[in-house]
Amino acid sequence: MSALYDFDCRMREKYPLLCGVDEAGRGPLCGPVCVAAVILRPDYVSDYVNDSKKLSEKKRELLFDEIIENSIAHSIVFIGPETIDELNILEATMKGMTDSVMNLGIRPDRVLIDGNRIPGPLKDISDYVIKGDATSMSIAAASILAKVSRDRYMLELDRMYPEYGIAKHKGYPTKAHYDALYEHGVRSFYRKSFLKNREGLRWIDE
Repeated sequence: MSALYDFDCRMREKYPLLCGVDEAGRGPLCGPVCVAAVILRPDYVSDYVNDSKKLSEKKRELLFDEIIENSIAHSIVFIGPETIDELNILEATMKGMTDSVMNLGIRPDRVLIDGNRIPGPLKDISDYVIKGDATSMSIAAASILAKVSRDRYMLELDRMYPEYGIAKHKGYPTKAHYDALYEHGVRSFYRKSFLKNREGLRWIDE
């Protein structure tokens, strides 16, 4: 049986309604940061649910539907570039974590958050777990929901703006991505605060 599931089982002895929270997309130059919260059914066991970065895209897609089907509640939140620019990426992520838990529709007994920070509004009901997506099945499940949701969003963006090559880099800062930016300009879906130190970019007013 999965060590990640065992970790959650130990937590459920004290906190039956256990919620995992994780995000995807803190580092890219464009698009939203996506945060997911999920309360899994206690009888759901999978040897495949793991840190989304360790899974193939095909496996993540298959697990996405399975996780939703086996959840008591789940919530997926997108925090867009404007909010990221206004708050900064850390605070925008904290807002996404708070919103995702508040949008579950039920109050979890405990929230497990990947990383080393807890948003202020969740402080009394949460624990952070360093490398949580490789430790807790609930956090790993949230990481899959967040990653798949954001990747789907970015593929849709690529269909609208194929000249930026988003399907390949998913918005992350690669040489090809910067080359496309210098050629085609910075559109509204970019995080301007991430590009403020890049000289010579053309900003498109939309």
